[in-house]
Amino acid sequence: MRISNILQENKVHFSFEFFPPKTEEASHTLFETISELSPMQPSFVSVTYGAGGSTNELTQNLVIRLKRETPLNVVAHITAIGASREEIKSQLESYAAAGVRNVLALRGDPPKGSTSFTPTSDGFRYAAEMVAFIKKHFPHFGVSVAGFPEGHPETPNRLQEMDYLKAKVDAGADCICTQLFFDNHDFYDFCERCELAGIKVPIIAGIMPVASLHGLKRMSELALGARIPAKLLRAVLRAQSGEAIEKIGIHWATEQVFDLYDHNVSGIHFYTLNHSTATLKIYETLGMSLGETWHAPTPHKSKNQPG
Repeated sequence: MRISNILQENKVHFSFEFFPPKTEEASHTLFETISELSPMQPSFVSVTYGAGGSTNELTQNLVIRLKRETPLNVVAHITAIGASREEIKSQLESYAAAGVRNVLALRGDPPKGSTSFTPTSDGFRYAAEMVAFIKKHFPHFGVSVAGFPEGHPETPNRLQEMDYLKAKVDAGADCICTQLFFDNHDFYDFCERCELAGIKVPIIAGIMPVASLHGLKRMSELALGARIPAKLLRAVLRAQSGEAIEKIGIHWATEQVFDLYDHNVSGIHFYTLNHSTATLKIYETLGMSLGETWHAPTPHKSKNQPG
């Protein structure tokens, strides 16, 4: 089902993001996570793309496997960086053949060691160009795009930032999924800016619970790093253990979700990091009933793995 049709249902939609595992052990962990989260009956799940297109094949394999082996609606990340138009078209054709009908179109982050974006020969310079390309050649696909509640670091002019986002929507984007944030006021301000810019598609809020001090610092260091509220930082710094930090992160994210839910947002997208604990605890605190459990298939064994 296309994401535009999914989001027409009058409810707050929950969704999850996963990244492609690189080892058999990581693959087992991921599919156990999916099995544990399946009773939440997510409206969709998405699969990320590594910086610089570094997980191209892994991403495609995971997307197609999830489509074939699970009941989930899968959204495949596609990035412009490191790929020509023909290569992207080939990816989309593979997804179409597998029955995947939704993608998240991103310009993409430069690979490690690079600070600027350089399109490949015959590639896309802007995400809006890729959205238009997808809608022209694959009109049956649903297309999501990224939004930045705290502002895009490469576009300090927030009026211009809204122009760029509006261009993606005008090119055919069906919805906006935001980067993670820790202050809901930033999200609500972003929504108001979208309204003023004439952007009327659904906006899905991105949430990632803090799991460790290292993780919190990492979120700030990333190219699209999050702003850490002083109250959250103070609580994490005074914590005496990793377990305490995890509890603080879950509590903070739970309060965010409660508030977003009360404001009747279109959707809440959990950045799971391929683990289920935090998301399950947040969902249970909401007091919502769970659906039927989907049982993960036996993980594929590599040639070097004993039988």
